Amino acid sequence: MQARSRTIRQEEAYVVMDKHRRIGVVGSGTMGNGIAQVLAQAGYPVLMMDTSPEALDRAAGTIQKSLERLVKKGTLGAEQVSVILERIGRTTKPEAFHDAQVVIEAVPEESSLKKEVFRILDENAGSDCILASNTSSIPITELAAVTKRPDRVIGMHFMNPVPVMTLVEIIRGHATSDGTAAAIETLTRELGKNPVTVQDYPGFISNRVLMPMINEAVFCLMEGIASRDDIDTVMKLGMNHPMGPLTLADFIGLDVCLHIMEVLHAGLGDDKYRPCPLLRRMVQAGHLGRKTGRGFYAYAG
Repeated sequence: MQARSRTIRQEEAYVVMDKHRRIGVVGSGTMGNGIAQVLAQAGYPVLMMDTSPEALDRAAGTIQKSLERLVKKGTLGAEQVSVILERIGRTTKPEAFHDAQVVIEAVPEESSLKKEVFRILDENAGSDCILASNTSSIPITELAAVTKRPDRVIGMHFMNPVPVMTLVEIIRGHATSDGTAAAIETLTRELGKNPVTVQDYPGFISNRVLMPMINEAVFCLMEGIASRDDIDTVMKLGMNHPMGPLTLADFIGLDVCLHIMEVLHAGLGDDKYRPCPLLRRMVQAGHLGRKTGRGFYAYAG
């Protein structure tokens, strides 16, 4: 037991986080720009990558507005905004990650896309770089298998909105080393977040518990058990949830909810995870929630 403890401590020392080395973020959408913001706020130099300069410009604008809201709330000094923004670089080229200590992938929740990103990162990042995924459902072991560094691949699942929510699920793949896990847990705490380490099973913890609840709420609506508003009211007032499951589904995106339910159903092989037909039909209709202006509720503009 003592020998194993010494081994873990040695690994932790080897992958200690360095405030002077860059951390990369792949994907500049809602999750990506939020991750880049909290990293920069914590003092890390950040390099944000996307496929187009226009996407990166939009992300930079989103981050600036987010920081300005913090200034209005009195939680950030106005003089800090420019300092934080200067820490965030932008690139469209993966070779720019050659000196990164960690790269966090935050591209859309598509297995083939994420695997391709990990192949590219593995080719371009230094051999000591940790590759992390913000995936909410795709197996970390599967992503690690396309790289030559499975011991340095890990899940780092942030919650949305990233600057506000404090939970980060740390998902260990089959080959993730103790040192990698320790380094990412340390980084998570430095960001002011609370890490929870889970094993690599479908849906991890958050979505394995959350998505069946949302799916069951959709079944209740489809079967006419109660109205949309009443279903949400029961969960808000009766269970003290900040928002009802149908409102939350719209916020997450019905396509994302459907995808995660499909991952749970396929990965666990239990029909209790079968996606509700109404959920599937709404996705087919393009009614995906807030991002399309229509889901279980309608949204202006």
